[in-house]
Amino acid sequence: MTSPLQQEIETLKASLKQAEEVRAELDRRIFHLKTLYDVSKDVYGSVETETILRNFLLMSMGNFGVATGFVLLTDINSLSIQYFIQVGIQEEDAHSLRLECQRLLDQKGFYQSVTAIKEASHSEPVFASIALALPFVLNDTTLALLGLGQKLTGDPYTQDDKELLYTLLNNVAVAFKNALSFEEIQRLNRDLEVKNTALTASLRKIEILERVKTNLSKFVPTTVTKLIDQSPTGSISDLEERDLSVLFLDIGGYTGLCERLGHGEVHEIIERHFSAFMNAIYLNNGDVNETAGDGLMVLFLNEDRQANALDAVRTALDIRTRTLQIKEECSMLYRPLDINIGINSGRALVGAAKFESITGSRWTYTARGTLTNVAARISALGSKGSLLMSSSTAERVKHLYAPACRGKFKLKNVSEEVEVFEL
Repeated sequence: MTSPLQQEIETLKASLKQAEEVRAELDRRIFHLKTLYDVSKDVYGSVETETILRNFLLMSMGNFGVATGFVLLTDINSLSIQYFIQVGIQEEDAHSLRLECQRLLDQKGFYQSVTAIKEASHSEPVFASIALALPFVLNDTTLALLGLGQKLTGDPYTQDDKELLYTLLNNVAVAFKNALSFEEIQRLNRDLEVKNTALTASLRKIEILERVKTNLSKFVPTTVTKLIDQSPTGSISDLEERDLSVLFLDIGGYTGLCERLGHGEVHEIIERHFSAFMNAIYLNNGDVNETAGDGLMVLFLNEDRQANALDAVRTALDIRTRTLQIKEECSMLYRPLDINIGINSGRALVGAAKFESITGSRWTYTARGTLTNVAARISALGSKGSLLMSSSTAERVKHLYAPACRGKFKLKNVSEEVEVFEL
């Protein structure tokens, strides 16, 4: 019969044993948590796949007291090894180990290869250092295999050990996905840099072309610029007959002005006036076709015959007004310049003409025929800033303006007399 003291001793022993089991379980969980923390810190400390795998392998080997190990990643479709990280295995043995793993993957597939590796570890020297082989799915396209050597203590791997390793591998999977995302971002950044470089070069070319275009616009008629924009290869249409109004502008007394004033003052006067002329021409849809030292030829190409004549007359009136304003604004000692203008409207051959020479090709945009000759001769009739026009122009604008007839004139190189009107 057991005495009360013995019963109490047995109860205390059972409680002590239970406490030791609880403590062992707590120690195991603390070890697992500490290992998980250490591994997580290492694997999340990098965004490079190879570094993540190596840190994970080293930490696993250190926690289990293992001298050799490897981890490999393989594509789920091709079963080709993408990464093979090994520690504690000689280079020659590691090379043979990788080749044998690839051979088994090719022959048996992934999971059967894991079984084959486990079986071969007891018989084939190349797998002699591997005591544990754990397969794992990292993502939809990547499988992993962890191989660890025998523990230095000689203890076998327990189910707890495997559960811990799978927990750690879950963390590796998350880190691996992060690494893939980072690598994809890096790839996209590289692609973006390449595209940005190409875009920068293209923008630079555009900038140069725009600068060239801006500079050319100072010397090339706007109509030619538009034609070049529409046909960069240079296939510009031939001359065609169309309706337009032509304005000739001439500075009266230009030669005398040059004799009275120095070249610098004359240049300043002419430049100021021509800037005002250009603004008036542009605002009224005109296109400067030709320039001389003291004159301009301007084309007004609106398809509406009445509109192109009105544009020409409005330009002439704006030029007259601005000429008087310039005189009032300036303190230079000269009387207002006499800007004589002649306008003619009708049909003429209009378009781009190409001239070939030993120096290359040159394009110009012009109007040819009696229409332009008459406009030039009408302009030459003017004096003291007169605005003259042909009967065809007067007819088109009489609903808004009241041109006065000055009679018929015999013009040079024009067979018939021309009726001239003044505004």
